[in-house]
Amino acid sequence: MMANEDLSALLEALSAALCERGWTVTTAESCTGGWVAKLCTDRAGSSNWFERGYVTYSNAAKMEMLAVDPGTLQRWGAVSEAVAREMAEGAMRSSGASLAVAVTGIAGPEGGTPDKPVGTVWFAWACDDRPTISVSKCFSGDREAVRWQSAVTALEGLLQATTA
Repeated sequence: MMANEDLSALLEALSAALCERGWTVTTAESCTGGWVAKLCTDRAGSSNWFERGYVTYSNAAKMEMLAVDPGTLQRWGAVSEAVAREMAEGAMRSSGASLAVAVTGIAGPEGGTPDKPVGTVWFAWACDDRPTISVSKCFSGDREAVRWQSAVTALEGLLQATTA
């Protein structure tokens, strides 16, 4: 697990980079249940750069709030690169933020399959002026550990996106 000091440094760097660029962030979260948004808004001054967060745990929420295509969900499933990308891009369109992160995964302890074991998480980062980036990770540990590692990975990706 990331130490509190390391998390604080990560959030400080993210805050500084976003403020320097005049950017705002939005989050589109499923398996993390709003944890990324919570970590962002724990930081004093985050109102300068945090726009809003979407917790779209159900497929219906993904479709209604983020305009994820029902066909994409049916073809690839909620835990997929395609859905993560549509979540991030939908959050950007809906919020008007400069940068978005989407997280969708299987935190467990149930729900895994041979193709998508527990701990599988897809991320996508969308930004106004460049192509959406996506990556899949497979985390180990219990439900809380998977969700924590996912939230930290989402924040690290946001920081990377500010320097790309």
